[in-house]
Amino acid sequence: MTTKWAASRSMERIGELCGSPLEDHELRAALLAELAGVVPFDWFVWPLTDPGTCTGISPMARIPCPQELPALIRLKYVTLPGRWTSLIDGGMPAVTLQTATGGDPARSPLWNGVLRRYGVADVLSTVFADSYGCWGWLDLWRTSNQEQFTQREAKHLAAAAPVIAAGLRRSRAARMRLDARPRRDVLHAAGLPQQAVLTLDPELEVTSRSASAADWLGLLQPGPRPFEAVPAEVLNVAAQLLAREAGVDSHPASARVSIGSGRWAVLRSFRLDTRESGMARLAVTIQECPAGERLDVFARCFGLTRRQRSLLELAAGGLDTEALAAALRISPYTVQDQFKLVFAACGVRSRNSLLALALGMEQGAPQS
Repeated sequence: MTTKWAASRSMERIGELCGSPLEDHELRAALLAELAGVVPFDWFVWPLTDPGTCTGISPMARIPCPQELPALIRLKYVTLPGRWTSLIDGGMPAVTLQTATGGDPARSPLWNGVLRRYGVADVLSTVFADSYGCWGWLDLWRTSNQEQFTQREAKHLAAAAPVIAAGLRRSRAARMRLDARPRRDVLHAAGLPQQAVLTLDPELEVTSRSASAADWLGLLQPGPRPFEAVPAEVLNVAAQLLAREAGVDSHPASARVSIGSGRWAVLRSFRLDTRESGMARLAVTIQECPAGERLDVFARCFGLTRRQRSLLELAAGGLDTEALAAALRISPYTVQDQFKLVFAACGVRSRNSLLALALGMEQGAPQS
């Protein structure tokens, strides 16, 4: 049994890791190694999320059933007990499968459909969210060879959750800074591909794709074998649409994803028109992320206030100081003061640099 001293020391190390300059993949790997000493587990799934839609992106996982990835993602999204979105406002950001189902795991479609066949006896689910958005969720799986997760273990994850959320948010902001650094090979390269469309069957198997799909899929994180050609983001947005249709969650079926070098994609899922085929197929589109949606993620990552977000959005539209002051009904001096705070939060010194960072542009709008 883990002692209080060991748990306290683990929290200190978690805080140190989350305050370090590690990128998000390295940070998650280091946190998993730390958590394993206090909360042992056999398998795990840890995606990041779009901070606004809570849809999974950039997953890390070690599971015994990668060949069942579409079913695993589909059932995770339509399972309400222990769902990450239900934990955000639930009072405690971590819960065990046994607790969430009242001791009856069969109430979980995910456990019934996949996990029980692999000897999973319990799952400890944690969400990492703060006032700026949802930054990821973690499922730790324990097989029947081990005891079920304890309430003390769940409380340890719950206590660590806000610290980890802040660390994940900071790592996303750091990645934006790194991606915004000018690179000659990227700046002079061709633009992003045209919008891609993929269709999927009810089991989330890809049934068709447009000509531009291969170009887009090559820019996203490959899935595990045997789904290397199907990034998990495609399956996640489609599964979120199923969750919406099932009344499990109301967030949009979309996700904004960094594809490196200051470029972003947005994935969306919807039902195709049924008039021709007689059956409503799932579709996922992939295209360049619009500036407004990118600015929303940027503002969340850097922890901007509502007024600062409005200032950034209007500045991106080309307004000068006087026009910004009039639009926000504040003085020009307050505009300047707010910009100074935004510069400090984002690590830049000018409006040009701020907009270049926020929009992935080599040059921002003229400074006024």
